[in-house]
Amino acid sequence: MSLYQQRATELARLRREAIEQAHAEQDMTYSEIATALGITKGRVTQIRSGAPARERVFFGVGPVSVGVPLREGTDTRMRSYVDVTDLTSQAEAETLLATLSLAAVPVTIAPDQSAPPAGDAIVICGPKSAPVGTDLLASDPALDILKEAGRWWIVVSETGERLGSPLGDSPPTDADLGYLSRRRDGDRVVVHIAGIHSPGSLGVLHYLAGNLASLHRTIADRDFSLVVRSELDGPKITDSAVVSGPHFW
Repeated sequence: MSLYQQRATELARLRREAIEQAHAEQDMTYSEIATALGITKGRVTQIRSGAPARERVFFGVGPVSVGVPLREGTDTRMRSYVDVTDLTSQAEAETLLATLSLAAVPVTIAPDQSAPPAGDAIVICGPKSAPVGTDLLASDPALDILKEAGRWWIVVSETGERLGSPLGDSPPTDADLGYLSRRRDGDRVVVHIAGIHSPGSLGVLHYLAGNLASLHRTIADRDFSLVVRSELDGPKITDSAVVSGPHFW
């Protein structure tokens, strides 16, 4: 039922986008569009106002699995757990998806998992947490995340530029870096998010929440990756901006 409900919502989005395209690109008035469709102008207004935004397709058509790492405990019981910041990132992703009428399915990523969850997915996982983070990065020709001299870096493949988190500077600055990529894998979309530190992932979601519409206009349906810098006030993200990219594949 969830799958078909999500498909119906996507059809509503496509109908709205077709109407907007006819208006913008063919210079049709909404009255002319209504006549062509055999409906009233009021119904056209309902379609435009009731359907989700076109940037919904950035995450696919849904439902969308939102995965965060299941970490192995280091205490005497060796209990597995999910980091509290990862849980916050998962919740922020679910909130963003809800604004786009996308159903979210929270999942955990096992420490040995190498494949993203089935269907459309958001994977919030760095290379040190599970093989899926490493494998997704390996298929990105533009950016990579690697560890050198005890510090993690985001590396721009074309130039060799290395971007380090301000939290690792001496003295540290209240800011972090996060990685974002989006790829189409057959008939599904996989979005990969990884912070150099935990706040970096939250920073990426902060950026998406405020800039998804403009980002979608820029990237359309192309595979890409970019780097986001986020400013911190304790655990809170106060600002976020792209510092490298988008790099198209």
